[in-house]
Amino acid sequence: MANSAQARKRARQATKARAHNASLRSRLRTAIKAVRKAIVGGDKAAAQAVFRTSMSTIDSVADKKIIHKNKAARHKSRLSAAVKAMAA
Repeated sequence: MANSAQARKRARQATKARAHNASLRSRLRTAIKAVRKAIVGGDKAAAQAVFRTSMSTIDSVADKKIIHKNKAARHKSRLSAAVKAMAA
């Protein structure tokens, strides 16, 4: 338990930050799942559209250091390869 005023404040801030970071991680996962779902759907144009919007989300989360930039690049690369591999 936080005993000093400073420690209590930091505990409050940490709780708030944890909730915000969790929501950003959730947005990231949802964006990745949306692309994978579009790929499974088989419509390349739709998959490309969802992929473009997901890239923005992935970059945003990486810029905020919720995930490492290399992890973001890995996700983007793999999703891009999957979209490109779809039958035209």
